Amino acid sequence: MKYYLVAGEASGDLHGANLMKALKNEDQNASFRFFGGDKMQAEGGELVKHYAEMAFMGFTEVVLNLRTIFRNLKVCKEDILAYQPDALILIDFPGFNLKIAEFAKEHGIKVCYYISPKVWAWNQKRVLKIKKVVDQLFCILPFEVDFYRKWGMEVNYVGNPLLDEIAQFSPDLDFRKNQKLSDQKIIALLPGSRKQEIERLLPDMLNVTANFPNYQFVVAAAPTFTSAYYQQFIGDKNVKLVFSQTYNLLHYAEAALVASGTATLETALFKVPQVVLYRGGAISVGIARLVIKIRFISLVNLIMDKKVITELIQEDCTTKKITAELSSILNGRGREVMINDYDLLSKKMGTAGASERTAKLIVGFLR
Repeated sequence: MKYYLVAGEASGDLHGANLMKALKNEDQNASFRFFGGDKMQAEGGELVKHYAEMAFMGFTEVVLNLRTIFRNLKVCKEDILAYQPDALILIDFPGFNLKIAEFAKEHGIKVCYYISPKVWAWNQKRVLKIKKVVDQLFCILPFEVDFYRKWGMEVNYVGNPLLDEIAQFSPDLDFRKNQKLSDQKIIALLPGSRKQEIERLLPDMLNVTANFPNYQFVVAAAPTFTSAYYQQFIGDKNVKLVFSQTYNLLHYAEAALVASGTATLETALFKVPQVVLYRGGAISVGIARLVIKIRFISLVNLIMDKKVITELIQEDCTTKKITAELSSILNGRGREVMINDYDLLSKKMGTAGASERTAKLIVGFLR
C-alpha cells in the first residue's frame, strides 16, 4: 500500500522513521512519500519537504511566518492528491496536521494520526474536530486515553515510541575519545532543534559554565545547523559540540540542561537528572499563560502528575536559578529523589514496541 506521512519537526522525523520501518515489516510492498527529515529519508521513499523548513515555535513566530506556512500547506495538499495514498499518517505537529487531516477527509483519504495532538493542554474542544477528521488516533502518553474517552472518543494507546529508539541504542564505548572529550564528568546541554529555541536558550545554558569548573559542558547539536552557527554563542568558552550523538551524550552525562519538549522525556528515560528551561517571545508566553490549562510544561512532570524536575520558564530562566538547580541535582538528596522518580516513570511508560503496535493497527484498519 501507499502511505503519505507528515512530520514537521525532529522528534516527528525520529518517530516517523521507526513507524516506516515497522510498516515495511507488516506490508512488504509498502511505499512512502512524506514531509519529514533525514531519518525518514534513510528508510526509503520520497522526501517532499524537510522539517527544517516548517518548524516555527510560538504564537508570534507562527504569525510572522504565515506566508511560508500557507505555502507549505498548499504544497502538501496538492502532493497528497497527486499521490493518492491508501492512508495519510500524520505525526504530532497539530497546527499544520489538523488542517491536512480536514483536507484529506474531504477528499475521501483515510486519516491515521500517530502521536495525538496535545489538545488536553488548551482549547480542549478541538477534540470535536479530531473526531470528525481522524479515522484512527494513536496515543503515546498514558493519561490521554481517559482524556479522549471523556469526550466520547475511543483511541489506541500504543506506548511511547521513544522506548523503541532507546531499546535500539547501543552506546559508543569510545565516545569520549571519538568526540575529543576529557575525563571530566559531563553536563549535557540540549537547547532544542529549532532556531528560535537555540537562540533563546543556549546563551542561558552557557552562562552557567563558569560556575562548574570541575565539569565539561557538551552541546547536543542539531544536524540542520553548522558548527559555526553554534560557535557564535559559545565564543571562547571551553564547550564542546557533538552532532547527531544525543543518546551517547545522555548515556555518559552526569546531568543536563534541557529545552522543554520531547528531550525532557528522553533525558529522564536515560536516568539523567535535569533542569528544564523554556523561553518564548514575550507575546507568545503571555498568550500561552492565558490559554494553557496544565500545571506543567515538561512531559516528565505531566506523566507523573507531580513536580519531578524543575521547570525554569521565562523570567525564572536566570543564571542564578539555573546554577542553583543544577547544583542540587549534581550531588545529594535532590539527585537521589529524581532518579527514584525516574524509575517510577519507566514503569508507567511500559515497554518498547509502539511502532510495531501502531503499524499492525494501521495495516489491519486498511485491510
